[in-house]
Amino acid sequence: MPKDANGGRIADMWDGATASGMSEPELLLYRSNLLGSDKRVTNYGGGNTSAKVTETDPLTGEPVEVLWVKGSGGDIGSIRLDGFATLDMSKLEALKDLYRGVAFEDEMVGYLPHCTFNLNTRAASIDTPLHAYVPHTHVDHVHPDAVIAIAAAENSEALTKEIYGDEIGWLPWKRPGYELGLWLEAFCRENPEAKGVVLESHGLFTWADDARDCYELTLRIINRAIEWFEGRTADVPAFGGEVHAALPEDERRRIAAVLMPAIRGMISGESHKVGHFDDGDAVLEFVGGRDMERLAALGTSCPDHFLRTKIRPLVVGFDPANPDVEATLEGLRGMVEAYRDDYAAYYERCRHDDSPAMRDPNAVVYLVPGVGMITFARDKATARISGEFYVNAINVMRNADAVSTYRGLPEQEAFDIEYWLLEEAKLQRMPAPKSLAGRVAIVTGGAGGIGAATAEKYLAEGACVVLADIDAGALAATEANLAGRYSRDVMRAVEMNVTSEDAVADAYAAMAVEFGGVDIVVSNAGIASSAKVEDTTLELWDRNMSILSTGYFLVSREAFRMLKRQGIGGAIVFVASKNGLAASPGASAYCTAKASEIHLARCLALEGAAEGIRVNVVNPDAVLRGSRIWQGEWLDQRASTYGTDKEGLEEMYRERSLLKRSVLPEDIAAACYFFASDQSAKSTGNIVNVDAGNVQAFTR
Repeated sequence: MPKDANGGRIADMWDGATASGMSEPELLLYRSNLLGSDKRVTNYGGGNTSAKVTETDPLTGEPVEVLWVKGSGGDIGSIRLDGFATLDMSKLEALKDLYRGVAFEDEMVGYLPHCTFNLNTRAASIDTPLHAYVPHTHVDHVHPDAVIAIAAAENSEALTKEIYGDEIGWLPWKRPGYELGLWLEAFCRENPEAKGVVLESHGLFTWADDARDCYELTLRIINRAIEWFEGRTADVPAFGGEVHAALPEDERRRIAAVLMPAIRGMISGESHKVGHFDDGDAVLEFVGGRDMERLAALGTSCPDHFLRTKIRPLVVGFDPANPDVEATLEGLRGMVEAYRDDYAAYYERCRHDDSPAMRDPNAVVYLVPGVGMITFARDKATARISGEFYVNAINVMRNADAVSTYRGLPEQEAFDIEYWLLEEAKLQRMPAPKSLAGRVAIVTGGAGGIGAATAEKYLAEGACVVLADIDAGALAATEANLAGRYSRDVMRAVEMNVTSEDAVADAYAAMAVEFGGVDIVVSNAGIASSAKVEDTTLELWDRNMSILSTGYFLVSREAFRMLKRQGIGGAIVFVASKNGLAASPGASAYCTAKASEIHLARCLALEGAAEGIRVNVVNPDAVLRGSRIWQGEWLDQRASTYGTDKEGLEEMYRERSLLKRSVLPEDIAAACYFFASDQSAKSTGNIVNVDAGNVQAFTR
């Protein structure tokens, strides 16, 4: 069994000293965060926890029993107190008189806001009745891999009885909602000694009248399942035994770097997707297993799994024993189209008259034998989490099929969850995507003032960003700063020398594995030099041309290769200089290299147009603040050239401009955003000067 399958028992992390003196809501929060910290207990956003707490009614001053329960869309691992909905239990009890039966259970969700206690604005989830009507103070509902393996087995009820006796009961599959809440209440009344229940094809409920007791009970029930499976699966070959050996790690990543941009291009017709790659032990064991294709076709069981992963994955036709990537690429489009056709047929078979329109028919999960698992979604976090959910599903399939026969949810039941009108309403409430959502950008010279400002602008507009720079220390500091404010999911850094073909190719390959491809390329790596022509050495001339001309060529060439593989267009932005249009004294090497950049951009605009690849230029001037090229010798040289000191140089540049204004990194970032965004969708081969006005640099 791979090390990331069960990984041993779930540790009891309850600290009595930490919990001492906490209120009941605080104990609920503490318990929730502990349970959610281990993905073997519940997946991200999955499950929920609750406590029934006596509060004082703010109007009457009378004691009121209040249900604290995880609010809609929350995650128990990261939830805070304001993430819990609070509802008056007397009003929740009164809802029973309004219930008109299973055919009308969805309408009960509309009554939940009327049960809110103390004007809490946190929306209650569909699972609220499942907690409200269990006659115990504390309730945990989680999705442990080991317990879902019981719930997803063909003989689920018998296995539950064998493992837990009468301590834990069993209920057949029922979609979450009001009716299931009544089922749980009836079960508790009829089985007063039971401490929980396994829900078929779903998960685990446990309850107690003390917060710590509930936490420890949940862990004990999960650990019992882990121990039981370990005793019965140790000698059973996982997934029917290995038929595809995993390739070496560097080869797996190389293949993923080729496949991911191609897949991304094929599935980004409606909106750009971001990718995630996982080649962990559990994934490699599954994609190498004899029974992988059979199990994958059955789909996932727990509703939380397939809402994130679709009903089933796409198995890529790749033979690791004969790793012909080009042949795989040739057949890939047919595989993707076949999946879409199959999904459309599934929709037509299962749809109801009032079903929402068919959503994106592309797969979320792509399984590649010998290589790993690729997931694509609207953003990096969702792609990563979708992969985590499918790893949960893999763990479930491993254990369920080893001791019994694994079963996915019946197709119609899965459809009714996926296209549930309440789920559709939740999707419709999601905020509109930001302007660069789903886009992937690489910014060279990313640790400097202009590069960091451009990266931040892109991040703020929803893009994923790879910072590339040769200065490892400055790169690490910039990455830490931006990742801390925008999350590690959307931020990567790669040390890269733009003059090295191998370094540039490696950076793009790393970006493909991390995010799936590229959409925006900002060539911003730079140096600056100042010397009279007679004092300009060949070494100085070559260094300028190597970084500012050849470097921009190498970065662009690799960009064209990946952008064409994707086939969905893209934007390349050169950060050149006013000096590429207007000569300056004592800087012939620098000015000539910058002019070369601008002409290269024009050539690339011609070549890229047919592919939807736009290439434009931003020309800054005198961006002193935050810029590393304006440190040390260059600053001294330019100050000497213009007969001023360091302090007077910025003032001199400001006064010589037509607008008498300083140019800041954020100003250049705004222009780089314009050329990367759809606002400039009809612009290529253009130049925007951001120099506060310089007659010599006018382009017309």
